[in-house]
Amino acid sequence: MSSKNRILQATAENQPTLTQLPFIDFDSLIQYPDPVAAFEMVLKKIGGEIIHFKNEEEILKSISKADQDGEFVLNTFRQQEGSLAPFKNASAVELAHLNRVYLCGALGVAENGAIWLDENAMVNRLLPFITQHLVLILNAKNIVATMNHAYQNIRVDESGFGTFIAGPSKTADIEQSLVIGAHGPRSLTVYLFHN
Repeated sequence: MSSKNRILQATAENQPTLTQLPFIDFDSLIQYPDPVAAFEMVLKKIGGEIIHFKNEEEILKSISKADQDGEFVLNTFRQQEGSLAPFKNASAVELAHLNRVYLCGALGVAENGAIWLDENAMVNRLLPFITQHLVLILNAKNIVATMNHAYQNIRVDESGFGTFIAGPSKTADIEQSLVIGAHGPRSLTVYLFHN
C-alpha cells in the first residue's frame, strides 16, 4: 500500500463522532420592542438615510419628481419587465454614468440596518454597486430582528444570487481616514412604506 493510500485510509478511519448542534432560540437572544425604530437607528448610524411613506403611491410620486432632474436615473420599482430589458445585460461602461437607482429590497434587518436584495429585484448585478446614489424601497412589515431571522426568510436557491447591503460604500486606510463611495454608492436612502 502506498503512503498516500495509508494516509487516506487512516483519515477515513479516524472520523470524530458527530455531535448535534444545540437548539438556540434566537427569539430569546435579541428582541426589539419596535424593529422599525431599531432598523432606522442603526441605518442612520452607518451612514444611511430613511424616508417614511404612507404607501407605494407616495413613493411613485417622489420618484417621478426626482426623475425630472435630467440625471441618469433607473427606477425598477413597479416597472414593466420589458422596460428594464435594455439594462439586464448592460456593461459597467454603459452604466458608468448612472446617478441614481431605485431597487426593491426584500427584507430589512433591525440589528445591523442591512437590506436583502435578490437578483430578480436587481435586474442587473451591477446596479446596486455602480450607481452614485442607491435608493432601496422596503415594506416596513418586512423588517426582521436579526440576521438569523433574515436567513430563515431568504431563498437563494430560488433567485440564484443575492446580497445584503448596509449603508453607503465605506472604506478606510491604515491612517483611519474614512472614504465614502470609493467602491460603491456614495449614499444609501431607504424609502420605507407602511401599509
